[in-house]
Amino acid sequence: MDIIEIVKGIWASSGFEALTIQQGIMLLVSFVLMFLAIKKKYEPMLLLPIAFGMMLANLPLAGLMDDPLGLMSVGEVEIVEGAHWYDTGVLRLIYAGVKSGIFPCLIFMGVGAMTDFGPLLARPVSLILGAAAQLGIYVAFAVAIALGFSPEEAAAIGIIGGADGPTAIFTASKMAPHLLAPISVAAYSYMALIPIIQPPIMKALTTKKEREIKMEQGRKVSKTEKIIFPVVVTVLCALLIPSTAPLIGMLMLGNIFRECGVVERLSDTAQNSLTNIVTILLGVTVGATANGETFLTLDTIKIIALGLMAFCFSTVGGLLLGKLLCVITKGKINPLIGSAGVSAVPMAARVSQDVGRKYNPTNFLLMHAMGPNVAGVIGSAVAAGFMMMLFGK
Repeated sequence: MDIIEIVKGIWASSGFEALTIQQGIMLLVSFVLMFLAIKKKYEPMLLLPIAFGMMLANLPLAGLMDDPLGLMSVGEVEIVEGAHWYDTGVLRLIYAGVKSGIFPCLIFMGVGAMTDFGPLLARPVSLILGAAAQLGIYVAFAVAIALGFSPEEAAAIGIIGGADGPTAIFTASKMAPHLLAPISVAAYSYMALIPIIQPPIMKALTTKKEREIKMEQGRKVSKTEKIIFPVVVTVLCALLIPSTAPLIGMLMLGNIFRECGVVERLSDTAQNSLTNIVTILLGVTVGATANGETFLTLDTIKIIALGLMAFCFSTVGGLLLGKLLCVITKGKINPLIGSAGVSAVPMAARVSQDVGRKYNPTNFLLMHAMGPNVAGVIGSAVAAGFMMMLFGK
């Protein structure tokens, strides 16, 4: 027996021999994302599973995303004769939860169960601040079309500006599944970078006097109001824009679990166990769609740039309306809370709080900023539903 020939045979059948340059680059990208998630703590709950899924998908010959029947792939797929559904890669099977929209909707239910809409109800003007902070969605949509993307692709890219990862994934899976990986990576990467992206814009668009404004405590919201709110929002949004029903419906289902006070076990499960399980499955399978051949393209670079632009314009939209409301109310509203309308809950609200306290140590903007913050969650879901209705998805 020739040892050298055996070693050559092992090498020839190994992943090292089959590793391409594109896969090598994607493995390095996944390592960088894992470093950012673990060391820098940039949105680690989703960035870490996304990065690990990206690594798994780019290991040659592993077959974790194989789809021999073309059941869940996008574009032309080579069908393997005699293959069965159970020959499909394990991550490709789990990916059905993303493709069908189940995972993002379940995440939304968990978000709803963790969300207190009290600050929004106490100060209803927060709703229009949340709406104004969706400006980046429409700006990015228009620019994406100008760059050559189709309207459906541009709509999916624009939703990055809502700073809402599950909504971005849901919209991309319906309107541009081939762009799911770069859109999701851009959305979660920029959400993690909100503490870096927003403060310079906030300081540039507000005066020192505006940043020092102390806001009065909002009125006390009754339990009855908190229970009625999710029911009313669900009915109105679903009747006005039916395509918002999956996201808004699940968001408000989770919220009524929280507020009604009679289903503590369901609320606890939605907030913790279910959300954690779905987060793992969603993150890993979304990352696994980022294979080197489809991810390393000029379009990906464009999407990353458009995502950053969308985040910036969304922050600008919220701040400008905040400044207008500051003038209208004669200085009773601090414009900084407008930037929290980008819906990255609660990170964006914390950024408003941190910037405000730097200029006035006695300032406490967190609860005031939570109003636009949770309004932004509704706003991004409505914007996504509008885009899907517009293009018949």
